Amino acid sequence: MTKKDKAKELFVLFLAFFKTGFFTVGGGYAMIPIIQRVIVEEKKWLTETEMIDCLAVCQALPGAIAVNAATYIGNKRNGITGAAVATIGMLMPSVICITAVVLLLGALGQSTYISGAFTAIKASACGLITVTVFDMAKKVLRKPFHWTVALLVFIAIGIFEIMAVIPIILGGTAGIVYMAVKRKKTEAGGHQ
Repeated sequence: MTKKDKAKELFVLFLAFFKTGFFTVGGGYAMIPIIQRVIVEEKKWLTETEMIDCLAVCQALPGAIAVNAATYIGNKRNGITGAAVATIGMLMPSVICITAVVLLLGALGQSTYISGAFTAIKASACGLITVTVFDMAKKVLRKPFHWTVALLVFIAIGIFEIMAVIPIILGGTAGIVYMAVKRKKTEAGGHQ
């Protein structure tokens, strides 16, 4: 690959995450549907399964999930340079927007219109996240074991407010045990 091709690929990577960061409102989780659409469906840089793996890893790490995902995907595409370019692309719109909002809100003060706009934006982000969860669930949760683990993790995090890393580690352990038992049953059935 020539330097020109490498630079072009890095620019495309930067632009993909810059657009995602710029046009997504609502924070890290609200960005997931957009990242998924751009990375999996449009650019085809990851498969659906790889994207789900990416999100699982990024959720388990400290920091914002969208920034972690940009770093992960950038690294997968172009190594450390790609990770840096994708991360900067994801963060730059936030810096620009936060600076503009702080200046604007300082000038406007407490406005009921601004408050109403933020309420509507939060509701929209919630709907976007919900749709993504259902879309991903339809593609990933195919067996009763998958549904059971997903439900238990939801209860642990959503109801009991357990740190996400604990259910992720326990879910991974359960998956290893499940596959080991399944393999033993298959091997036992084949030797009879």
